[in-house]
Amino acid sequence: MNSHHDNGNRTVLSIATSKVISAPPTMRIFGAIETLTQWGFRRLPIVDPGTHRLKGIITARDVIDFLGGGELFNLINVKHDGNFLAAINESVSKIMKTDVRTLHPDSSLSEALEIILRDRIGGIPIVDDEGVLNGIITERDVLKILCRSHAATPVEDVMTRSLLVQQPDCPLATVTKVMTEHQFRRLPIVKNDILFGIITATDIVRYIGSGKVFEKLVTGDVAEVMSIPVRDLLSGNLFTTNSEATVTDAARAMMAKKVGALPVIDQSRLVGLVTEFDLVRAFSPNEMSRR
Repeated sequence: MNSHHDNGNRTVLSIATSKVISAPPTMRIFGAIETLTQWGFRRLPIVDPGTHRLKGIITARDVIDFLGGGELFNLINVKHDGNFLAAINESVSKIMKTDVRTLHPDSSLSEALEIILRDRIGGIPIVDDEGVLNGIITERDVLKILCRSHAATPVEDVMTRSLLVQQPDCPLATVTKVMTEHQFRRLPIVKNDILFGIITATDIVRYIGSGKVFEKLVTGDVAEVMSIPVRDLLSGNLFTTNSEATVTDAARAMMAKKVGALPVIDQSRLVGLVTEFDLVRAFSPNEMSRR
């Protein structure tokens, strides 16, 4: 088994996803959302089609912001007077982030870990000296390496306890606002102490990108899109853990199920949420040496 020290010296490119799906700045917003949905990604690098140089990135969180969470909503609300269909035909360059944290192909895993933990960035594009996109490294890529070393720390030591929950009947508009204000990627949906599911930014992206949204549209106004109750967007599968499970168990379950978080259930009650970020932090060499 590699020591943490050896892991830390690995280059990011050796564990990153090198076959990166990207899009040109001229792609329509709806095209970018469709691409995220098709591949099940949380982020899409935007590159110059000729040179493949990185121009920006769009994440599931940016889509939430655009749909009604934050400033990007002005594109629909102000410029297009609430017309959802007109707004999603704008180019993705209108909502992409251009100030992107990147890593060099020679950067170490330790550098990636530092950025993920300090800036809470879930995915970092890897670009060479010319600015050409070589790959992308995500929390999941890092966790895959880190969780090879067993840690007996219980989930309750690293989970988030104070959770913002929403009711199953609350409208999508409320969820996007809460997610954007608090910088959350997911919210538990709870009624009468029973966990219905977890709504994620990816679920909301999928609702748009799969075309389901168009079944609900009559006038094309964004209010129609955002009035749908959140229960309609929950995916059927709900994977959970308990507070006594080890962080290694939780990490392996997340890898196997391809999910970014697990609700923590004790005696049928939701007591917390453990995310990929929580686990990356738990497995980081600094944390491990402290325990």
